[in-house]
Amino acid sequence: MLWFDFNMIVVDIECSGADLEKCGIWQIGAVELENPENTFLQEARVGEEYGFHFDGEWAGKKLEETVGKSEEELRDKKKQSEKQLLEKFFNWCAKIAERTFICHNPQFDHAFLEQRSRKYKLVFPAGYKAFDLHSMGHFRFFQLNNKFVFKEGKSDFGLKSILRFVGIEDKRGFHNALEDAKLTAEAFSRIVYGKNLLKEYSNLPIPDYLIKSDNIGKGVVSGKN
Repeated sequence: MLWFDFNMIVVDIECSGADLEKCGIWQIGAVELENPENTFLQEARVGEEYGFHFDGEWAGKKLEETVGKSEEELRDKKKQSEKQLLEKFFNWCAKIAERTFICHNPQFDHAFLEQRSRKYKLVFPAGYKAFDLHSMGHFRFFQLNNKFVFKEGKSDFGLKSILRFVGIEDKRGFHNALEDAKLTAEAFSRIVYGKNLLKEYSNLPIPDYLIKSDNIGKGVVSGKN
């Protein structure tokens, strides 16, 4: 066991858009926090009942520009179904004793997974509460800077800002669910414990302000998306 007082599962999913009813899950990635070598990554096809509905920064872009795959690749009938993907992921989760999820914005990942468990009549393996990296990172930023980061009345402290805040350069091209889950896990560890979690990020120094608690409230960093 590492330094954790508890164990959780860090989860990220990739979907054909943000609409719970109209979009499908095509990739799930996860990391067991206490045993980060225990990971999950599998893909499914996007079923014909789902479409592609991207908004925000992805609005108006071609599919290949958003996920790096064509519609033909995402709808490949040789791939397992969304239900089969969920069954395998839930079975993987069931082998972990403590199953609270950590997500960056669980109102997306956690909500999709919970809604699909009802659709397919599967037993949802986690609790109905989850830890939100965005909220935790933004609050830690506030402790250090005595301010939140907003743009046009909305939080502007996204994953890129959080990664910069914890000392990680965001080099992602297209999103990969396991890569995003690992980044979320590493950021969580640095924010909560001031410690490195994963070997692949051990060469990236943790900022002093996350290690030294006496810096709280001294305004040592800035964050922008």
